[in-house]
Amino acid sequence: MPEFWVASGHHLTRLDRAGRMLVTDELILAWLARPEVLPPEDACAAERHLHARMMESPRAPVSDGDIAALADPDARENWRFLIGLRDRLLAVGTIEDGYAALMRAGESLPQVFLSQLVQLILRNALDGCNDPQVLRAAECFFRPQRAHVKDDMLLLADEELVQLYEAEKHASPLTAMFSGGLDSLDVLGAENAWTYWSRSDAHTMVLNFGGDAQARGGMAEAIAAFLRHMLGLSVTVTPQTRADDVDLRWFVGLDPAGTAIGNALWHGKPLPAPMVGLFRLEIADRKRVRAEMAGQPVWLILGLGQDGAVRMKPQNLLTGLPLAEPALN
Repeated sequence: MPEFWVASGHHLTRLDRAGRMLVTDELILAWLARPEVLPPEDACAAERHLHARMMESPRAPVSDGDIAALADPDARENWRFLIGLRDRLLAVGTIEDGYAALMRAGESLPQVFLSQLVQLILRNALDGCNDPQVLRAAECFFRPQRAHVKDDMLLLADEELVQLYEAEKHASPLTAMFSGGLDSLDVLGAENAWTYWSRSDAHTMVLNFGGDAQARGGMAEAIAAFLRHMLGLSVTVTPQTRADDVDLRWFVGLDPAGTAIGNALWHGKPLPAPMVGLFRLEIADRKRVRAEMAGQPVWLILGLGQDGAVRMKPQNLLTGLPLAEPALN
């Protein structure tokens, strides 16, 4: 089976009997090598000493005083988040349970750390997946996407990649013109799907979300795999091409725009944002569903932000379903 998302660090973890990822020294060391934590050339002696001590002993205790001694306020903030995350994960035991605990407590993390956790979890949940459409759609869980309409089709490209192209265009319009810009990016399809495996960490393939049913099906399967892995929940997720006669008895916004769209539909108001995707979710085990929702579908709504980006919040799937018992105990 081809490897994918090597940068997630999944290969640095070990699994417990339930198939969840244990926090290892190797994974902590990889986080210590991140640019947000790696001391720059002008870092103070206290920052260099702290980093060196952690590299030697990744589980070494770090006090508030150790972090307060750092001269750079940005470094203090990054280290505070990293050590807090490390300690929470080690106390809980696994990446999945640590993420669930953070979401249950409503704690905020810098997006870079939150995205790292979600990518790790999805890499584990999708281990063995051989469908590039599913994997490319799953990237939307942890990497914001910029929407682009071409030939009446909604395309989703990695936002960071789009920003790099835009920066190149402003820096050298002539170079951007000859390079082809965003139009030169490959749109994932049957003929080039085999190239995904060598490019998964580069995030250079565009998802034809509006024009390819397999792309929307890939998103549906990624959602089902995420819920199966995190909640042990067996679900069927079906992409919808029409929103007619949708009974919004229960809906979950997959992103802030999706939540706003659902609220507007519920109150009979105009849509505040374009709808990117609509999915019907059915939970197989009715005993796990609230009595009033037994046999009823849950609607998942994906919207487009005002900045033209799709920014998924997968934690909404964990906290927003009509389950008989709290999803995150």
